[in-house]
Amino acid sequence: MIVRPRPSFLQLLFITRGSIVPDIIGQIIAAAVVAALVVLAHKNWPHVVPVFNGAPFALVGIALSIFLGFRNNACYDRWWEARRQWGEMIAVARNLARQTLVLDGTPDAPSRMRILYLQIAFARSLARSLRRSAGDFSGVAAFLDPDDIASVEASRNRPDAILRLMGREFALLKARGAISDILFQVLDQSAGRLALVQAACERIHNTPVPFAYTLLLHRTAYIFCFLLPFGFAESLGWGTPFAAALTAYAFFGLDALSMHLEEPFEDNPNGLALAAMSETIEINLREALGETDLPPLPQPKDFLLM
Repeated sequence: MIVRPRPSFLQLLFITRGSIVPDIIGQIIAAAVVAALVVLAHKNWPHVVPVFNGAPFALVGIALSIFLGFRNNACYDRWWEARRQWGEMIAVARNLARQTLVLDGTPDAPSRMRILYLQIAFARSLARSLRRSAGDFSGVAAFLDPDDIASVEASRNRPDAILRLMGREFALLKARGAISDILFQVLDQSAGRLALVQAACERIHNTPVPFAYTLLLHRTAYIFCFLLPFGFAESLGWGTPFAAALTAYAFFGLDALSMHLEEPFEDNPNGLALAAMSETIEINLREALGETDLPPLPQPKDFLLM
């Protein structure tokens, strides 16, 4: 996720970190080259390469802009909902630290540490599963009891397996009389909220924007940008390649940005900072346990927070 102060006008023209241009530079150059070839051919062989009225291109361009805007809004909604869900998880984690304070200073204090460590493991495991890096289990295992590592690692849904361990710990505390029925219900509701966060993230992760809609916009954008020079070669002359490149930047840029936002959990500059949010949960909960040997708060590197 790009985190940086608002750039000045001159900086805005030359920023590359977080820009969509590197992803679409090929399409921009191709559109400009095609436009230049059309202008050159029309000037030398006007009877072979005719031009058309530019009015239909304006109408198609307006319609295409509206469709791209709709897709961009739909993809941004996915990105924002994913961020809201992770914000919910951070809030639940902090609530768990407060709700389990009743165990602090009692013989059941180790259970509080186990619950909060399970929360840290849950956040780390969910982040890895959403980023398709589930094979990296070391960061999760560090917060699990040795007896639980094998069962969680073998599970097909590791975050859910960790939640079951958390629920089991709540049940054991209630059976020992360490917590009341009311506190058990409160803790169980917190675990239920974590399960809802996981389900919502999995829904976003496993349900893409309909492919037919994406394909339609891709095809229309390519056809429009490569036919555009035939409508303006006569009126714009050698300014047509610049107009074609600018149009390609707008249309292909919006399309590429939508693809980034469509997958908010991917490891790209516009993806959510899952690792940073997981580390934030770890720092908050370990501090709540009284630990002092804590890692520093996540900071962006080269304006990039992952």
